[in-house]
Amino acid sequence: MQAFSKHVGVAAPLLKDDVNTDQIAPVLHSRGLKEDYKAMLFHRARQREDGSEDPDFVLNKPQFRNAGILVTGNNFGAGSSRETAVWSMLANNIRVIIAKSFADIYRENCLQNGLLPIVLEPHVADAFAARVIAVNGGAPFTVDLASQHISGPGGADVAFEIAAADRTRLLEGLDDIGLTLKHMNEIASWEQRAAAAQPWLQTAKDSR
Repeated sequence: MQAFSKHVGVAAPLLKDDVNTDQIAPVLHSRGLKEDYKAMLFHRARQREDGSEDPDFVLNKPQFRNAGILVTGNNFGAGSSRETAVWSMLANNIRVIIAKSFADIYRENCLQNGLLPIVLEPHVADAFAARVIAVNGGAPFTVDLASQHISGPGGADVAFEIAAADRTRLLEGLDDIGLTLKHMNEIASWEQRAAAAQPWLQTAKDSR
């Protein structure tokens, strides 16, 4: 996956709770052989009933069409496990989602694909959302994973917490397989010791 160290982008306010994965990446839009992940993102929400574009949806507004940061509410990514709900974000160059909380599976999918999920305490999140609304896409924010700070117009830097293992995974661009491969020497050493201590296991036949 693509490593993450710093991301600069316009922040778009989607200040809703319980946004689920089918809203993010509708399943009916992902049944083709060659999915358009960019067009998939919030496909239903972007349109009116007659199929025309809804100008009131935040990502349809001119100042937020190329947003690189999404600011939202509680329990973002609820619902089914659907990696397209992360891939569609990345296809639109959204590399950071700032929320009050995430659904666990969605948060893990973000980490596995190089998208940074940031959780802010409610009062901090509300203050930051007010800054995002005030600037209205007129200037970008910078999210620095190394220093664990968000900087930008309208106020002081905002610090955020992230588990050390998750931070390392993103900085080095490692999914679960990549993290395992970092320990290849230890794995090979263990296998050698096991082979020496239990040689009969090395020639055992599968009885299935």
